[in-house]
Amino acid sequence: MTAEPAFDPYALLSALDRERVTYVVIGAFARVVHGSAETTNGLDVVPSLREENLRRVSRALDHLEANNPALDERLAAGEPVTIRTRAGELRLVFEPWGTRGYDDLRRRAVHEHLGRGVRPPVASIVDCVRMLDASDRSADAERLRRLRRLMELERQLVPQRGLGIER
Repeated sequence: MTAEPAFDPYALLSALDRERVTYVVIGAFARVVHGSAETTNGLDVVPSLREENLRRVSRALDHLEANNPALDERLAAGEPVTIRTRAGELRLVFEPWGTRGYDDLRRRAVHEHLGRGVRPPVASIVDCVRMLDASDRSADAERLRRLRRLMELERQLVPQRGLGIER
């Protein structure tokens, strides 16, 4: 029995960045970056659907030793694709729940410093809430509640930090 490769988000993100893939990180990893107390063993991203970008995705997957036959056809179909790589699982999602895809999410995405020179574009907390709110999975209801609580705490902290507008 073959063991699952250890999840290494740095290797996944570095491979995407090395090939200049345009994407936005979503899902559990994005929520963790925003402070959610959940865990994940994979990385979900929304890539741009431009033809050259999809070629870059394929090259990045080659560097990650992805084992996925007929990947180009699967990418062209536009359905979410889960890919096993030497650095763990990478899921390509083209139109996450409640969004219109990459162009919709990139507007509010923030580049987060994660260390090791990695600074990926991560879906905003507002967009993370929007995606969870559109989900019909029962497990997402609790995630949505926690993320809304994080947003509420963030709003309360902004005036305390002196960043609010004085009236």
